[in-house]
Amino acid sequence: MLSLSKFKRSKLVFILFMLILVINIYFYNDSPISTSAHIDESNIQIIEELLSIRNSALLNGNLESIQALYDRNTKLGTWAYEHELKKMQYLHNWAEKQGIIFTNIKSKFNIRSVKETDNTASYNFVCSTEYSYIYENEPEIENLFRIGTYHSLKLQKSGDTWLITKEWYTDPFADSLDLGNLKKEEFEEYILSSKPRDFSNLNQRRISAVEYADRYCGAAADEEYGFSYNKKYRDYNPLGGDCANFASQILFEGGKFKKNRVWNYTKEGSKAWVNAQAFKDYMLNSGRASLIAKGTYNQVFKASFKLLPGDFVAYEKNGKVTHISVVTGADSKGYSLVNCHNTDRYRVPWDLGWSNNNIKFWLVRVHY
Repeated sequence: MLSLSKFKRSKLVFILFMLILVINIYFYNDSPISTSAHIDESNIQIIEELLSIRNSALLNGNLESIQALYDRNTKLGTWAYEHELKKMQYLHNWAEKQGIIFTNIKSKFNIRSVKETDNTASYNFVCSTEYSYIYENEPEIENLFRIGTYHSLKLQKSGDTWLITKEWYTDPFADSLDLGNLKKEEFEEYILSSKPRDFSNLNQRRISAVEYADRYCGAAADEEYGFSYNKKYRDYNPLGGDCANFASQILFEGGKFKKNRVWNYTKEGSKAWVNAQAFKDYMLNSGRASLIAKGTYNQVFKASFKLLPGDFVAYEKNGKVTHISVVTGADSKGYSLVNCHNTDRYRVPWDLGWSNNNIKFWLVRVHY
């Protein structure tokens, strides 16, 4: 009887795992998703209002506004609420480290599917959120970056109000919700004393690499590009991540690096093309790139100002590189900005979402 019970539990766990896998593959599919309900103005208004309230609360640190959005009588609603609180705390903590002030947060979105009943509504939507900021000693110059996220959201009606009972999305800050060990004052002083950097002498291959990175950074790209990846290539997000695939595309399509036996894409990408660790190893071992610096944020912070558009940053967690982003510019203080896939990023400060002592950075010069 006991063994039969264990068998049933194991079978149930397997079924749940396969269900989650299928849902994630479906959710990341870049093709249009068929809808089970008409996406009308009321649907758009619901999402628009929710994002507006949440962005305003995130900007101003307003906990009460965040609380009012969630059904905290449910476990999943409580988890979603608690995660938003952590994200709010992280973002303000990171801003303090940078010496910046966020001036505006606004979102554009594209609803991909809706399912409705009288009292519930479930949405899948793509969201591009633009963050504007100024430096404390440079209030006249505004900088901005965009982060693209893919949301699965369930709402429950409570009176005249819709409450979040469940939400899943690719959180850009999930890997770094603790800045407690960083020397904030030292970093803030250094950044605030820095100047803009001149990239006017970049060669054409670097310029073309950046143009490709900006065009195809998915949900973070300009709205005119349809929030989509380059459809010539497979989207590897359902299989663990698309960051190295995107970096390889940038170097091949934009930077004009030639494919070879090790680094290649036909109908599928080779390991060095699609795997973050293998991509970093290939670039360094092949002589196509060289190491600028490696270490924790504390150790590589100053070296990050040497990064040029077209270089890349590899992010190591627990001894393994798990993410790649490509440098696409610098802000008004010369702080390096990056583009990437997974959580799609457009001109985002290179450490945002990654800057804690559990993560090591590889700052890599690419030889164009």
